[in-house]
Amino acid sequence: MKIIFLGATQFSQEIFLHLLENNIKIHTVFTIPQEFKISYSSSKVKNYNYANLQEIAQEHNVNTIEIESTKDNRISDHYDYIKEMEPDLILVMGWYYMVPEKIRNLAKYGTWGIHASMLPDYAGGAPLVWAIINGEEETGVSLFKLDNGVDDGDLIRQKSFIITFEDTIKEVYAKATIASKEILLDALQNIQDIQFIPQDKSKIQVFPQRSPKDGEIDFQKPAYEIYNFIRAQSSPYPGAFFKTIDGKKIIIESARIEEL
Repeated sequence: MKIIFLGATQFSQEIFLHLLENNIKIHTVFTIPQEFKISYSSSKVKNYNYANLQEIAQEHNVNTIEIESTKDNRISDHYDYIKEMEPDLILVMGWYYMVPEKIRNLAKYGTWGIHASMLPDYAGGAPLVWAIINGEEETGVSLFKLDNGVDDGDLIRQKSFIITFEDTIKEVYAKATIASKEILLDALQNIQDIQFIPQDKSKIQVFPQRSPKDGEIDFQKPAYEIYNFIRAQSSPYPGAFFKTIDGKKIIIESARIEEL
């Protein structure tokens, strides 16, 4: 089976290596530099969960192509290469760009992605961060077939897990990675019998992307909301913060709640 893998994050790296360890061969990896251009920002954005997939893929003798949203170097500019390859599947794991329909349809089984929520809940940007900010006690991951909308394609597999009161984004991210490995490997090992389950698109609520400036703490909010806000954005993310009178900002990496 010929698989194309799109990824640029620590999550991508974990999934990529997990597949190789389980004898799932990858034909070509497409990746993105740590700082890259994207439509929602006038300047380059930084990937705080970056992994150098190009280097890792080369170590395993896998073809690699680095792209960006600039003319002549977008995923769509590699249409002929992908078409000639005749891929069975395209996997999108830790990616920041939309994959055009003409590219998605080149693969026999379509193009699959993993979203870190129980779709249709928490579609869109930073789903784990939003789940913690909102005080959710459970979330999960969804393996789905990419469509034209935001995280609205047919579902393939889902797996839920608990968010404890002490969990930070690091622990929740790790739980999501473990669950993702399980459902993806199961789907790939049973791909001949794969079934696609349409989502109820009327229930999809798309959450916005987040940037470092969104981490400013509002001290008018209750203690539990501030606590959740802090643990949702701790390492490896830029962190929740407050500004000081001398033009600095203090980042709060962790917190606890006590009664007065």
